[in-house]
Amino acid sequence: MLTNLNLRAAIVSITFLIATLGLWQLATAPQVLTGAGELSEYELLMGGASQPSGIPAPSQVFSHAVDELSRPFYDAGPNDKGIGLQLAYSVGRVMAGFGLAVLVAIPLGFVIGMSPVLNKAFNPYIQVLKPISPLAWMPLALFIIKDSNTSAIFVIFICSIWPMLINTAFGVAAVRNDWLNVARTLELSKLRTAFTVILPAAAPTILTGMRISVGIAWLVIVAAEMLVGGTGIGYYVWNEWNNLDLASVIFAILMIGIVGMLLDGMLVQASRFVRYQD
Repeated sequence: MLTNLNLRAAIVSITFLIATLGLWQLATAPQVLTGAGELSEYELLMGGASQPSGIPAPSQVFSHAVDELSRPFYDAGPNDKGIGLQLAYSVGRVMAGFGLAVLVAIPLGFVIGMSPVLNKAFNPYIQVLKPISPLAWMPLALFIIKDSNTSAIFVIFICSIWPMLINTAFGVAAVRNDWLNVARTLELSKLRTAFTVILPAAAPTILTGMRISVGIAWLVIVAAEMLVGGTGIGYYVWNEWNNLDLASVIFAILMIGIVGMLLDGMLVQASRFVRYQD
């Protein structure tokens, strides 16, 4: 049954892809103008003039992708680096900011989740800070830190911390009292209870928060790099737009989506592993 479902899903997915590419190719095909008032005498004799679309066709994007992926890590100067190098800069910043957020959010979420008093005390601050756009912190970060790369990492840290903090606190607070009572009966210390009872029970919820955080972080880094410039996939997109190279822009958009899918997929696999262990 599952194999049949996967087969049907694959057929629908491939059909959708072919239809989308076909419509894209038709929409970007050269248009022929035949109105006498719009064409010269020579163009009328030739049967019409080709009017190319400004959007590149799928074949152009594919050709550009093959060229870029054949040499992804070349470095020909500040404004001419391979797509692999640009993605590596962006992923590095995301992992740095995300890693720092993990180190802060999960322990703090544990403490907040285990203490109803701290939960109520910190909740107003979380609700005020959580809705602030991460990019709103960028000017302040640039002024204080005075380094664009570190400022981008700080912005990733800020946007990553809230989903993990909230999900960790919720997961810890939702651990069944029966399990905690068993831990008390066995006279387990608070630290051992946290690691052997609470952490395994809250792990799926924590990983869900991490999954949300890494998705937001990958969204934000593109916008942050457009602001600070220099290196990264966001800067690559903005630079190619300034060069009016739309094939490069579309290719970069596709690469952003693929890398985002891979980052999310890693945490999905981690979540499945945790559930399997349970």
